[in-house]
Amino acid sequence: MRFGNLLLASVPADEYENFHDLLEVYPLRMREAVQEAGDEPEYVYFPTSGIISVLTVLENGMMIEFATVGREGTTAVPVFLGMGDSNTAFISQVPGDSLRMKSADFLAAVERNPGFMQVIKRYSGMMLSLVAQSAACNRAHHVDERCARWLLMTHDQAGDGAFPITQEFLAQMLGVSRPSVALSAAALQKAGLISYHRGEMTIVDRHGLEKAACECYAVVRELIDHLQD
Repeated sequence: MRFGNLLLASVPADEYENFHDLLEVYPLRMREAVQEAGDEPEYVYFPTSGIISVLTVLENGMMIEFATVGREGTTAVPVFLGMGDSNTAFISQVPGDSLRMKSADFLAAVERNPGFMQVIKRYSGMMLSLVAQSAACNRAHHVDERCARWLLMTHDQAGDGAFPITQEFLAQMLGVSRPSVALSAAALQKAGLISYHRGEMTIVDRHGLEKAACECYAVVRELIDHLQD
């Protein structure tokens, strides 16, 4: 399953052999919290399919997504940066599979394998850029544009035309009310860009949805593509 995760696939083969037996297959179940805010991260995850949302949790329990992790990445950035028990939570957004390893084993593997360390450093830098872009997007762009951007990113990482999502969850990810998301989704559906039925989202007109999204989608897409160069 190594090549299911693009980050692991970019690790030099001889180095990957040094730690691959520390990885185990772990299924990502819909809406499962793989790490709660405030907990010391026991594991780091490398999705091979499915998507994990990275969220900030406020004192009132409200959760706002500021990044996603799909098969291009890992949840290991906070561990790598020594953030420990931060207010970051990781929740399975789209079900699938992952490879995971214990955080202590991950840190040891990074320390012993310079190529692996460089891969994680590069990815960590990209994630910091994504966080900055997300903060600007949440402040500056209309919910309709942000909704289109989020759907495009999820579509990219899900690798399929349809994926499960509820309006309640989407509202939580965008940090807006459910009625606001309902209006945005209805507008996108009326325009023939998406189809939403019984919790399943289908991208009907990809090109049109890209036009409806804010500029942040193109910025984020370029960051991810550059990581894979």
